[in-house]
Amino acid sequence: MFDLPDDQIVSLSKDHVFWTWSAQSKVNPIAVKRAKGVYFWDINDKRYLDFNSMTMCVNIGHGDQRVIDAMKAQLDEIPYAAPGMTTRIRALASKAVADITPGGKLSKILFTLGGADANENAIKIARAHTGRHKILSRYRSYHGASAGAMAATGDPRRLSWEPNLMPGVVHFLDPYRYRSTFHRLVPGISETDFCQDYLNHLEEIILYEGPQSIAAILMESVTGTNGIIIPPAGYMPGVRALCDKYGILMIVDEVMAGFGRTGKWFAIEHWDVLPDMITMAKGLTSAYAPLGAVAMKPEIAASFNEHVFESGLTYTSHPVSLAAALANISVMKQDGIVENAAALGPVLRRLLADLGESHPSVGDVRSIGLFGIIELVRDRKTREPITPWNGTSPEMAALRKYCLDQGLFVYTHWHTMLIIPPLIITEEQLKQGFAIIDKALEFTDQSITK
Repeated sequence: MFDLPDDQIVSLSKDHVFWTWSAQSKVNPIAVKRAKGVYFWDINDKRYLDFNSMTMCVNIGHGDQRVIDAMKAQLDEIPYAAPGMTTRIRALASKAVADITPGGKLSKILFTLGGADANENAIKIARAHTGRHKILSRYRSYHGASAGAMAATGDPRRLSWEPNLMPGVVHFLDPYRYRSTFHRLVPGISETDFCQDYLNHLEEIILYEGPQSIAAILMESVTGTNGIIIPPAGYMPGVRALCDKYGILMIVDEVMAGFGRTGKWFAIEHWDVLPDMITMAKGLTSAYAPLGAVAMKPEIAASFNEHVFESGLTYTSHPVSLAAALANISVMKQDGIVENAAALGPVLRRLLADLGESHPSVGDVRSIGLFGIIELVRDRKTREPITPWNGTSPEMAALRKYCLDQGLFVYTHWHTMLIIPPLIITEEQLKQGFAIIDKALEFTDQSITK
């Protein structure tokens, strides 16, 4: 039906595709032919072990027939319904998502198309519910590439588009122990004191900005591409307490960390905290179809019982995407996929620690569940990153090229390598990937300051 010789795929794509996050003339895409489990194959039948779940999203692995069959069946039943209508799949999927939120207490669900518009709609809801305008988010955050989500993003991707972004966002610092702004001269500070210093910093920002003007604090429960920064034990409860103290809503972005990635359905559950809203996407369907969602407390939704929510999406609650989500949740429960991520968490932690002991260019490693990172430095004492801020380096390029050449698909960001495999991965497959990384790190070890 859609025939094209394999050897023309890349050339035709380069002729007509406008590539995101790319200088157009420098794009050299992998032409992917098929995928199954934790692997995918290019048009030359070269196999890659997927250590990034494509885009941190294929949580249940590639090609699960149960999800594919559910999507096909939904197409036969009804492929689309207007936003003001409902369907069997809309009723079932909304309940399924509500049921897996912490304690089932975020029981109202707004379905979107992905993570960015989930975050934007959560911001709209927070502003309308509170009657306040400002949103606080962290500098090492990423919340999406649309105008509102990019404004909430703290990392340098935001800077290219300023000042033409959504107003009203104020950023604050992440509790990033390895590169703590406050503790460079006190490396031995206790976790309790470290945590309290960052909570004090946040409260100071709240007071400077005026609590009466702040609608919500939006944060990734575990910082994703900007560092896999895992908050200290008391941090999330402390943020919850500050939100309660000042009447501010707490929104956690679980687009990357949710759906089993950290060994819980949602990462926020590690700290026994109930936020006011959770945003999600990626693992919601394991990327078998585009879908995002905002789960909220019923009292927040009740703000719109008599007042119109002035927002909408043509493809909200798209039946085929909802079929993928419902089947995905079912597969995760049937196969114990969240439990597998939890069980392999200590294995990943040990493998990362072993690399740190073997390679002088490894400055720090962090992980929670199957969500890990290797932070690479030129000098362990000064912690100088192996790339300049917001840049790259020949060593990082060589590291990634070696991995790809050896059939390991990884994501590198600045001076870090992220380890985010499908949650169905086995211990043996993890070790196979780490054997390649072990050799690849020889390229970064060569840059170490003697």
